[in-house]
Amino acid sequence: MPKAYVIAEIDVHDLDAYKSYIAQAPISVADYGGRYLVRAGAVEVLEGDAPLPRVVMLEFPSMAQAKAWYASADYQKVLPIRLGASHGHAFIVEGHDG
Repeated sequence: MPKAYVIAEIDVHDLDAYKSYIAQAPISVADYGGRYLVRAGAVEVLEGDAPLPRVVMLEFPSMAQAKAWYASADYQKVLPIRLGASHGHAFIVEGHDG
């Protein structure tokens, strides 16, 4: 079964609120078997437009686990904090199993 990756590009406009989100969100990620691969490291553009300033990538054991995490009550409690403190976009990508 291929792994799944949640990728988000975020522009934070309320750092204090966002700090509250990043203190809470990792707990729910771990509860669903996920882990952070990238958490706002340096970005170098190879092609196209630059991403938003903060790039985050999570790895989950499967697409089902990634979707279950995003829909979970624990994550849905903290998600409004991120949405209020930043703008951006996020998506799930299924990994290649081979």
